Parts: sequence; C-alpha cells; structure tokens
Amino acid sequence: MKYAVPILLLTASNAFMMFAWYGHLKYKSAPLWIAVIASWSIAFFEYCLQVPANRIGHAYWDAAHLKTLQEVITLAVFVVFSTLYLKEDFKWNYAVGFALMVLAVFFVFKKW
Repeated sequence: MKYAVPILLLTASNAFMMFAWYGHLKYKSAPLWIAVIASWSIAFFEYCLQVPANRIGHAYWDAAHLKTLQEVITLAVFVVFSTLYLKEDFKWNYAVGFALMVLAVFFVFKKW
C-alpha cells in the first residue's frame, strides 16, 4: 500500500500534464499566447502532485526507478487522453512501441 501513494500521485499529475501539454490542440483557433498561459496554469497543479510523488517515492525507489515509473504512467495516461479527449486512433505500432517501453521497466526494476 505504501507504494501506491506515489503511483497515484504520479497518475494524477500526468492527467494534469496531458491537458497542459496537449489539451490546447483541440483549440487551435485560440491565440498561441493564450495556449501557453493556460498550459502553464495547468502545469502548476501537475507540479503540486509531481513533486510530492517524487519525494514520497524516493523513500522506496531511486531516481531511475521513479523516472521509469513516470514514463510508463505517462504513456498509459496519454493513450487514454489521446483516444478519449483528442479522439485520435490508437494504432498497432503504438502498442508495440509502448510495450517495448514497458519491457524497459522490467530491466530497470530487475534485481541483478
């Protein structure tokens, strides 16, 4: 259970991150400066979750583990975000590429 807190915080921070980084793509007619300010405003809340997630998680994992978790969570949240919010197709080659990245998690977390 103790490992769940940083993972949940990372997942929530990634939800904010997706909107900060990609949410504006649905509103391409808005001026770029508005997209930048809106994105930075949303990113503030991402950092409010990300920083505690890394602080708490560092009690259990080293920085390489945290970064690897972050990337896999980012991919999972991105798939949901891009298909549901941006209405983009999830193609088979994306699945293969993401699966290879998940395989990287095995190697990072494996005790040799």
